Formats: sequence, C-alpha cells, structure tokens
Amino acid sequence: IAFIAAGMPLTWEIPVLKGFNYKGGMSIKPEFIALWFALSYYTSCFIAEIVRGGILAVSKGQTEAAYAVGMRPNRTLQLIIIPQALRVIVPPLASQYLNLTKNSSLAIAIGYMDITATIGGITLMQTGKEMETMLIVMCCYLVFSLTISALMNWFNRSIKLKER
Repeated sequence: IAFIAAGMPLTWEIPVLKGFNYKGGMSIKPEFIALWFALSYYTSCFIAEIVRGGILAVSKGQTEAAYAVGMRPNRTLQLIIIPQALRVIVPPLASQYLNLTKNSSLAIAIGYMDITATIGGITLMQTGKEMETMLIVMCCYLVFSLTISALMNWFNRSIKLKER
C-alpha cells in the first residue's frame, strides 16, 4: 500500500547499457552492502553461539529417551530438543536483536545515511538545535528498542512452560 501511495512503479525495470553506464533498474549503494554484510556477519556469530548453547543445554538424556522410544533424529530435534532449547535461547536472542538495532547507528561511520545521519544531521543543520535533535534521535531508537523488546517478551511468554 505504501509502495503505491508513494507513486512507485509496479513494474521491474531491466537495466540497459546506455553509453558507459547502465540506466534503469534498481541501484544498491556500496555503503549499504558494507553495512549489511558487517552487521549480518557480526551478529550472526553471536546468534549462532546462542543457538548452539541453547541446544547443548538440553540434557542428553532427553535425546537418548527419544531414541529409545523409536523417534528418528529429525523428529527428536523438532519435537523434543528445539522446544526445550527455545526457552534458553529466546532471552539472550532478544538482547542480541536490541544490540543489532543499536549497532546500526554505526552506519554513519562508513558514510551510509541511516536514521542518525538523516534525522540527526539534516535536522541539526536546518534548526541548529543540538539538544532537541539528539532527543529526537534518542526517541526514535527508544521506540525501536521498546518495540523489539515487546515482541520478544510476547514470544518468550508464548513458549513459556505452561503450569497448572
């Protein structure tokens, strides 16, 4: 809906070589690719370690009991190990997603115009009010962080062990 409201075309443009450069299509800035790669690689290492630790936190007896009743390894992982591991994985994973949101503000260091640069820099240049501008940027990050935190807390409650 926002795509249509913004007046964007609904067709894909195929890049065509015109002169010494391509015209049409979509362009992706190298700064965005660098930011995407760096943040993805950095955060994925931590998330992989969190998931590994969560799976290893499940007792080996659980796996042995599943094999004893004749479950296959993939069904054991799906029905026994992952549901128990999620209870260990979700809290640090929420923290890691919040760190990813906050680390994205470092995009300005590589020249990518993120929320810090656009809202902070442009508003600061137009108004000259440093304190109010930084307060706006802080409020934006606060809203993002609280939204992610609320979603992860909701998910954490949904996988919580149900008591009678």
